[in-house]
Amino acid sequence: MVIRIGSRKSPLALRQVEEAKKFFPGADFEITTYDTLGDKDKTTPISEVEGSDFFTREIDQALLNEEIDLAVHSAKDLPDKLVKGLQVLLETKSISPLDALVSKGSLKFKALPQGSRIGASSKRRKGHIQLLRPDLAIIDVRGSIGERLSLLNDGKIDALIVAEVALIRLGLEERIAEVLLEEFFPAHPKQGSLSLVVKEKSWRKVKSLLSEQARATGN
Repeated sequence: MVIRIGSRKSPLALRQVEEAKKFFPGADFEITTYDTLGDKDKTTPISEVEGSDFFTREIDQALLNEEIDLAVHSAKDLPDKLVKGLQVLLETKSISPLDALVSKGSLKFKALPQGSRIGASSKRRKGHIQLLRPDLAIIDVRGSIGERLSLLNDGKIDALIVAEVALIRLGLEERIAEVLLEEFFPAHPKQGSLSLVVKEKSWRKVKSLLSEQARATGN
């Protein structure tokens, strides 16, 4: 049985596809990648489009058109209301729900000099920074993890907050200066989890290919 998987093109998205494939032992796979609106539009702040299908629209449309059988999304990228005709087949357990700080000289959050330029994307992260360190200059950042790290490498920002799980999946744990504790820096409730989405009419067919463990535990 061949499962046609749809995904974004970034290295992180493709690592997530590899994770998803393990839930379907014995299946073969065809991978199709898409540039979503969120990949093409690098100027609109994430804080303005949270809860929308900014990063899922094109892939979900491919599901509806039956071009693919399964979409692999970061769970936190799903819109607040899934498109009619689609259904979440499986939401995986989070590898890590926490945010991480990457910084010049591996300085911790409290040790960042006053006026340091710190990159963040979501309204949530920006709000936490403003509350805890109003003396820092918050810079809106967009793009893949590699593109965001390049801003730090090139000296355009002094620090960056990203999901710890993104750095783990990409094998970049050595870049972590500090994992930000949940009590001070609450993360998105679905951060680190994957959502596997299917067309409703294909739900039973694709679910039958899931491993017994995945069906029983959700992971």
